[in-house]
Amino acid sequence: MKGRVLVAGFATRHVAQSARRAGYTVYAVDHFCDQDLGWYTEDCISFDELDELPEKITELAARHPVDALVVASGAEAVGTTIPLCGTPPAKVERFLDKLEIQRFFEGLDVPVPPLARDDCYPAMIKPRRGAGGWRNAVVRAEEELRRWEDAWPDVPYIAQALVDGIPSSVSCVADGRRARAIAVNRQILRGGGESAHGFAGSVTPFSHPLAGEMIAAAERIAAASGCVGSIGIDFVTGEKPWAIEINPRFQATLDTVEMATKKSVFAMHMNACRGVIPAAVPAPRQVAVRRILFAERDMRLDADLSGLAPRVADIPWPGTGFEEGHAVVSVYGCGETEEEAYADLERNTAAARRLIGQ
Repeated sequence: MKGRVLVAGFATRHVAQSARRAGYTVYAVDHFCDQDLGWYTEDCISFDELDELPEKITELAARHPVDALVVASGAEAVGTTIPLCGTPPAKVERFLDKLEIQRFFEGLDVPVPPLARDDCYPAMIKPRRGAGGWRNAVVRAEEELRRWEDAWPDVPYIAQALVDGIPSSVSCVADGRRARAIAVNRQILRGGGESAHGFAGSVTPFSHPLAGEMIAAAERIAAASGCVGSIGIDFVTGEKPWAIEINPRFQATLDTVEMATKKSVFAMHMNACRGVIPAAVPAPRQVAVRRILFAERDMRLDADLSGLAPRVADIPWPGTGFEEGHAVVSVYGCGETEEEAYADLERNTAAARRLIGQ
């Protein structure tokens, strides 16, 4: 094995799996501790609230000495005495605030939706902090904005002018000075209900006429950010690629990036932390798609989905309860073309739904 790493964050299975495949011994602190996280880790412990993370990290590191800490969503700003492979908390803090990201993009003079003026609609409302986009909402009148504020009292937010385009992203690795794109992705959003703009999956690669512009913009942004390791730049790609957000950590697109490129994102992350980035953008070998299935009602899952692996991941333990709208499992599809990948996804989704019972 190449070393012992502790992966910490709200959901870490994708990072732990990549690390294990790259030859590392892996330990994890994770909110869910799903079945398949146990397949890739020597030990994992769960937490309920994010403010428990530092204590849980210390507990696991005392139990199993490790060489490095690697963080996922929710743990970006955690400070510990364990050597960090990634962006230092003091630097990452700026990119956890969407208003600071807005100012950063404006300072770089990259296309970014402008902040909406008061009483100017429609507008995209986003909490200043948080990942996944599940509280983002389009408001088309003052009344809709007031309803959002009532639903999320005391949540600071930004309002951006609404731009048309396809939700997309560029996955990069950076060494603090230079950056290299490793994949262009199309993001799948939930598309309906209160979490319409929440992340629900990805397609890699995203073949778009402006993909080259997206790559150039993302590499410039990632290099200027000073971030280290895996970093993702979100776009809305329409008449131009509008830069939307920076994710200074491993992204939820990791699975489809690895399936499409046949490259290890974790290995590239660790190399970037040592100052080595790829010489060129890896060529995709196939098309990969991931879709998250959400509970259509309050439910208890009694079936064991582990027999469907590797067509599914983030596999809950039998007997797990889910509230309506909560994520149940991830399903994948692959093919030489996007059409073939989606056909494979639909077959695998049907198999999962039969066991879930929805």
